[in-house]
Amino acid sequence: MSARAAAVERRTAETGIRLAINLDGTGEADIHTGIGFFDHMLTLLTAHGLLDLALVCDGDIEVDGHHSVEDIGIALGDAFKKAIGDKKGIRRYGTFYLPMDEALAFVSLDISGRPYLVYEGGEMAPMIGGFDTELVEEFLRAFAVHAGLTLHVRVLYGRNSHHKVEAIFKALGHALRIAVEHDPKVTGVPSTKGML
Repeated sequence: MSARAAAVERRTAETGIRLAINLDGTGEADIHTGIGFFDHMLTLLTAHGLLDLALVCDGDIEVDGHHSVEDIGIALGDAFKKAIGDKKGIRRYGTFYLPMDEALAFVSLDISGRPYLVYEGGEMAPMIGGFDTELVEEFLRAFAVHAGLTLHVRVLYGRNSHHKVEAIFKALGHALRIAVEHDPKVTGVPSTKGML
């Protein structure tokens, strides 16, 4: 593994997760959550973030997808936090607008160490395939809290729920890619406090 890579395992009575991430990857995804639409969204996040992500989740999807989606957010956040390490030399902030046909999503984040989520997804269909659209917020919150991100996500407009969610995940990938990038002008941690 590179210096900015990490693997985590998370096991509960509801889910079993194995996950590995490389922040300096090429967009390679090997993702199996049991929820087809969520696999697709995580694959897009990986491709647009130029991360490598390997993920297997054995969850109680016979109940619904909530436990799997939230626990994957937790595991991904934990792995991201390990992989980013001491945060020296990174850009820290990432912001991206992403159009997906008639929909436009905005994601802005700070690898701050101060977890916070602002989510304005707007009106969506209750389900996209076998995926409950309420779980977008649950995933983002779990990821932000465990990764230590301040994360703002907003769908500015759109009609098609698939397009809205897809725009969110692609924009998140781009924003992460910007924030984790090494900035040659930054020495040490990019904070006047000396730590993040």
